[in-house]
Amino acid sequence: MNSNAERILETVAGFRQLPEGAFNIRHNGKGVNLRNSPGISIIPRKDGKGITVKVKPGTVGEVMHIPVVIDQSGIIDLVYNDFFIGEDCDIEIMAGCGIHNDGLHLTQHDGIHTFHIGRNSRVRYVEKHYGSGGTAKKVLNPVTNLYLAEGAYMEMDTVQIEGVDTTKRVTNAKLLEKATLVVKEKLLTSGNQTATTDYEIDLDGCGAGVNLVSRSVAKGSSMQEFLSKINGNNECHGHSECDAIIMDNAVVTAIPVVRANHVDASLIHEAAIGKIAGEQITKLLTLGLTQEEAEAEIVNGFLR
Repeated sequence: MNSNAERILETVAGFRQLPEGAFNIRHNGKGVNLRNSPGISIIPRKDGKGITVKVKPGTVGEVMHIPVVIDQSGIIDLVYNDFFIGEDCDIEIMAGCGIHNDGLHLTQHDGIHTFHIGRNSRVRYVEKHYGSGGTAKKVLNPVTNLYLAEGAYMEMDTVQIEGVDTTKRVTNAKLLEKATLVVKEKLLTSGNQTATTDYEIDLDGCGAGVNLVSRSVAKGSSMQEFLSKINGNNECHGHSECDAIIMDNAVVTAIPVVRANHVDASLIHEAAIGKIAGEQITKLLTLGLTQEEAEAEIVNGFLR
């Protein structure tokens, strides 16, 4: 990899040298390095468009990395990654995609990830998106499909750092008895960037629960749309929260929907959009920061 690819890899995955444990590194539309571990097997698709991951029942404490790096203009990359996590596991999956586009052509990565999480297993999934380079378009469209068995727990931390011109992030989930999904989304847009987040969660099992929290900052003339739909189909609990800071000439839309299809479904939604409070700016100005520095500090703290 060249210096741009190495920099992007460090930004989205946190390493320059090969990590410990299982990993699959994809560069410019091709798998370039792969390693399995005692509990995790990664099987490349025959068509080169993704991987199948199998985690042995009872696998605990392992971390898997599956970063994607694109630094060649004009690549349109579509991958299908399927994860089959056995019962009684406790693992982390570190994903991320970065695009550096210094050329003239649109560059795009669409990843369709499907998780089948076994009974009483716990999975933490971290996904970072990043774009850099010139004015040519950088597009990322992740789709995440989740199937949580009885007692399963899934935590998703999704971050869009900066530089992505267009993104549509879709997450669909079905939760069985006593399954839990926790989602923490952080999103930053600027310039003329657009971002859509679309969640649909089906709480099918008794005792299933979801806590969905999105924090975003929209700058410049960027546009954001947050859609969340929680269907309470049994005795369950669901919470959806969208907090956004709007700046300059940006536009933010939040459409939370909760649907109770069972008398014992307990569902809450919250949405708040507003500008940075004047007293926050004033306080930081008295500490010697400029207006720009004060705004940056507030934004960074909000997205931390």
